[in-house]
Amino acid sequence: MKYRRFGRTNWQVSEIGYGMWGMAGWTESDDAQSAKSLDLAVENGVNFFDTAWGYGEGHSEELLGQLVKRHPNQKIYTASKIPPKNFQWPAKPEYSFDNSYPTSHVVEYTEKTLKNLNLEQIDLMQFHTWDDGWSDREEWQRAIEDLKASGKISAIGISVNRWEPTNGIKALKTGLIDAVQVIYNIFDQAPEDELFPLCEQMDIATIARVPFDEGTLTGNISKDSKWPEGDWRGTYFVPENLISSVEHADKLRPLIPENMTMAEMALRFIIMNKNVGTIIPGMRKEKNVLANTATSDGQGLNENLYNTLKSHRWDRVPTSWSQ
Repeated sequence: MKYRRFGRTNWQVSEIGYGMWGMAGWTESDDAQSAKSLDLAVENGVNFFDTAWGYGEGHSEELLGQLVKRHPNQKIYTASKIPPKNFQWPAKPEYSFDNSYPTSHVVEYTEKTLKNLNLEQIDLMQFHTWDDGWSDREEWQRAIEDLKASGKISAIGISVNRWEPTNGIKALKTGLIDAVQVIYNIFDQAPEDELFPLCEQMDIATIARVPFDEGTLTGNISKDSKWPEGDWRGTYFVPENLISSVEHADKLRPLIPENMTMAEMALRFIIMNKNVGTIIPGMRKEKNVLANTATSDGQGLNENLYNTLKSHRWDRVPTSWSQ
């Protein structure tokens, strides 16, 4: 496993982190399987784990807290997210700040997260949604300063909306944000335009989420794919999205090198960008942990292949189903 400096925090975090959404709230989640996968990730060098209260109403946070207790001699960086007060994802311009992140709510859910983790401090707390119309509000700025001063959080971050990588630029320019989490993959390359250069300039850490485009970049989703009732993917992969996503992924198949999977190629593409601090794929199964962590070997991709993949950029705009 290779490690990278995580912005101004100076943490050395694993190139491959761990996204814990699949640990709770999805169909097929299983705590015993999750614990095995999490332990295996630590054994293979992963030291950054990203969760949220919204993942199973704190259940995923509890699993992370248990992981930390099982590995007392290894530094595990804990990251979670405060849900918006209105519990609406993603943020929209019409959602008021007072209905999203008033101070009392920020403090309440930080304390809930710490209780779930069974820790006195979390390394990185993030706003789970964001709209730059809130950036000038002093309430959230004072709240995070107070939480840092009290020792409850070490760093603060924001998670920006799907396909809106610039809807957070204003917040970053306040100088108060230590990390930003954004969708970045072979298709979603827009963060390279403005977000990554600003983060490099201001020494803000970046977290690349959704590296597999919710599954299409694993090569395992087809136009006939279906999900159980209640599974989030069933509402995201509506026919309009499913068909188009699969068609874009199919165009990548001839480019996959021998002895490499599409998923490996997708991760290596992101690793090639040195502006990325860590990548957080979901890894519910042990075989996926082994496959994903193996990509952090310093090899990256052939330069010609990398440049070809750059041409597969797919700029999209938020819709009712993009969530």
